[in-house]
Amino acid sequence: MAKAATEKKPVVKKKTEPNKKALVKDKSKAKYYFTAKNSVKVVQDRSGPKANKRVKYLVDTLVEHLHAFIKEARPTMDEWMYGINYLTRTGHLSTDWRQEFILLSDVLGISMLVETLNHDKMSGETESTVLGPFYVANAPQYHNGANICLDGKGVPILVYGKVTDSRGQIIPGATLDVWQANEDGFYDVQQKGVQPDMNLRGVFTSDNKGRYSFRSAYPRHYPIPYDGSVGDMLKALDRNPNRPAHLHFMVSAPGYEKLVTHIFTPDCPWLKDDAVFGVKESLIGDFRMVDDAKRSAELGFPNPFYEVEWNIVLSKA
Repeated sequence: MAKAATEKKPVVKKKTEPNKKALVKDKSKAKYYFTAKNSVKVVQDRSGPKANKRVKYLVDTLVEHLHAFIKEARPTMDEWMYGINYLTRTGHLSTDWRQEFILLSDVLGISMLVETLNHDKMSGETESTVLGPFYVANAPQYHNGANICLDGKGVPILVYGKVTDSRGQIIPGATLDVWQANEDGFYDVQQKGVQPDMNLRGVFTSDNKGRYSFRSAYPRHYPIPYDGSVGDMLKALDRNPNRPAHLHFMVSAPGYEKLVTHIFTPDCPWLKDDAVFGVKESLIGDFRMVDDAKRSAELGFPNPFYEVEWNIVLSKA
């Protein structure tokens, strides 16, 4: 009995419960560590509480699609570095008169996609297209009827029309900024010292009846700059570098959306293979050859000459 009374009971060790708070803490840390699987979320979650909502949305969407591209294409380290150097070179090629990044956006169809998505609610307004890399601000202002062809090259053309809204109401005082390449297929900024400065550029204003007019040269097709990073990509893809013949317009008026558009000639062989995807069927003009000695003399043109009527319809802002 004494032995039984003094006998010690076996000690049963209690099971230790895991520290739930510690587990939660450790688990929460996992989102900070980058893996291929969670790469998008890790990057997106780094934004702070004061982030600009629109910027965050744009960057988050960009990250999502860029990471998806990398995971699908699986570029090598050499290819990744080539891409970095390619973008660096594109930046170095960009100047006040040559915008290689806009050109890159153009040939990838990005410029046209942005234009199209931002002008998809059309009700008879003139369609938009790409700005292009050779727009120059502060072109000379001219009276209607002036001649912007300063080098005297090419077949002369009279361009005229009116500016209205979608209901046909005239818009007096609209500003029309126009520019184009010359007979040799170059813009003035591409041939400094060869072409006169501001050749084939001008700013016009619609009159009290909404009308405008100017004299110029029949546009020619031309290759986009092919000696830089964009040209290298087009060559590697065996793509055509040519743009169909066109005139550029940028039209604005108080109370209306700014319009960036072209007029394309109907006889150009590159209409269906524009290097920057800028052609829309509605933008192909009706260019007519005019054989009229009296009219050509009045315009100061040799006979015959071309003319095109191009009426512009703006969207309400």
